[in-house]
Amino acid sequence: MTSAGPRIGVLALQGAFAVHQERFADIGVDAVAVRTAAQLADVDALVIPGGESTTMSHLMRTNDLFDPLAERIADGMPVFGTCAGMIMCAADVLDGRPDQRSFGAIDLTVRRNGYGRQLASFEADLDIAGLGGPFRAVFIRAPLVERIGLAVDVLARHDSVPVLVRHERCTVASFHPELTPDARLHRLFVDSIA
Repeated sequence: MTSAGPRIGVLALQGAFAVHQERFADIGVDAVAVRTAAQLADVDALVIPGGESTTMSHLMRTNDLFDPLAERIADGMPVFGTCAGMIMCAADVLDGRPDQRSFGAIDLTVRRNGYGRQLASFEADLDIAGLGGPFRAVFIRAPLVERIGLAVDVLARHDSVPVLVRHERCTVASFHPELTPDARLHRLFVDSIA
C-alpha cells in the first residue's frame, strides 16, 4: 500500500510499534519501522510508541539513534508520543532512572507510572478536541502530567488532568490510542502534518 502525503515512521526498538503501524494502515497510510538513523532520515514524521521508557532511552543510545532523533525533533520533525513516548518527549521526567534521557520536545513535567502499576490500568471515554465524539482511551502504567507550559495546548483531559496535549509539531498522549480499533487520533496526527 502506498500513500500520498508525509512518510510516517514508527520507532520500532521496543513497545507497541506494530499496532501503531496497523492503525495507520487502517486509514490507508503506510508507516515504516524505524530502527536506525538511516531509516529515521527517510521519514517526515515519527511516532514514539508506548513501552518502557527507560529501556527505550537505553536502546536509542546503544543503537546510535538518540542524538539523530533529538536533532530531527529540534529541527521541527512532527512527532506523536504515546505513553512512554510522552515521557520521551517531555521536558522533565519524575521517577525516572538517573541515566534516563528525554528529548525535551514539549514543555511538560510527567511522572512515570503516575496512574499506578499494571494492575491500576483502566479505560476511559475522552472528549478530544477535533474528533467530534468520544474516544476510548486505554491507560496502562500511564505517565501523569504534573505541569504544562503556557504554550502547550490541552486537547483532552481525564479527571481534570491533561492526557493529550500538543505544542507546535509535538503531540503526546498519556494513553495508548493504538490499542483500540479507533484510528481517529492517527488520522488527526497525519492531517496535522500534511
